[in-house]
Amino acid sequence: MPADADDLVIATPAGLYCPAGDFHVDPWQPVARAVITHGHGDHARPGMGCYYTSAAGLPILQWRLGAQDYRAFDYGEPFALGRTRVSLHPAGHVLGSAQVRIECGGTVWVVSGDYKRQPDPTCAPFAPQSCDVFVTEATFALPVYRWPETAAVARDIVAWREECAARGEAAVLFCYALGKAQRLLAELRAHTDQPALLHGAIAAGVEVYRAAGVELLPTGTVAEQAPRGGGYAGALVLAPPSAAGSPWMRRFRRVQTAFASGWMQVRGNRRRRHVERGFVVSDHADWPALLQSIEQSRARRIIVTHGAGDALVRLLGERGLAAGTFDTRFGSED
Repeated sequence: MPADADDLVIATPAGLYCPAGDFHVDPWQPVARAVITHGHGDHARPGMGCYYTSAAGLPILQWRLGAQDYRAFDYGEPFALGRTRVSLHPAGHVLGSAQVRIECGGTVWVVSGDYKRQPDPTCAPFAPQSCDVFVTEATFALPVYRWPETAAVARDIVAWREECAARGEAAVLFCYALGKAQRLLAELRAHTDQPALLHGAIAAGVEVYRAAGVELLPTGTVAEQAPRGGGYAGALVLAPPSAAGSPWMRRFRRVQTAFASGWMQVRGNRRRRHVERGFVVSDHADWPALLQSIEQSRARRIIVTHGAGDALVRLLGERGLAAGTFDTRFGSED
């Protein structure tokens, strides 16, 4: 999208940049000042001079990036950067995730970062922000993506584990290590009291959430758990997608695998992942939630990023909104 001379946010080789405030939002190259929407590796990268983050998201950045120059702010607490007034507001994506509200000269832009509208017991819910320009993610910006109720999916996961137990199998559920795993453990807590076992790559993030006061299903690690007679038979095991097909999987004598993701809405993605089951759970907005959020922003100009947004841009144009795209390098959360 061609930039106007007075645009508050522009796309640059280092990432989304605010000239009036002299800072970047989720930059992918080292910069002096980085406002971070959340702790996923495609949004929070090492090498920045100073990181501006939500107070709720600070423990995540400390875990992922170690000791850095952090400036943490409560949701809604304004702070000055250059000629701008910036504040962070809940995005509902993962613990500490934030939308970035930027105000300068009476104009307001909001950069959404990743967000969702479904209830999630592990993080603050999305808080709509009125603005002149809304920069929205579009990871699942197609009408086919419409999420089922997460509680129903959690019940299905419990039933699947019970089916695996009856066959003497371990139930290995692949999911992203930050956000998705913790949300699943929080949702499952309402439907079972049987502990889950964790891959080591997931265990550390689970403890970060627990330290933040998030209530989760009891867990142990696969490494700590002595194999049962059937090789972890009947256990629900959470593992990152990178564990699929790895030597780590050899410890399970009999196993059925599944993947929890919004991508499982399309059956072909399950086949490409080489898993027996797919559970539709996403930490991004589905198609109706994207449209709802854009409408609630009251923005007359929409910039779409992080996804295949052509269908969304076309629909918004038909509705009389100025719509375009920013090309970004955000990618996998794994």
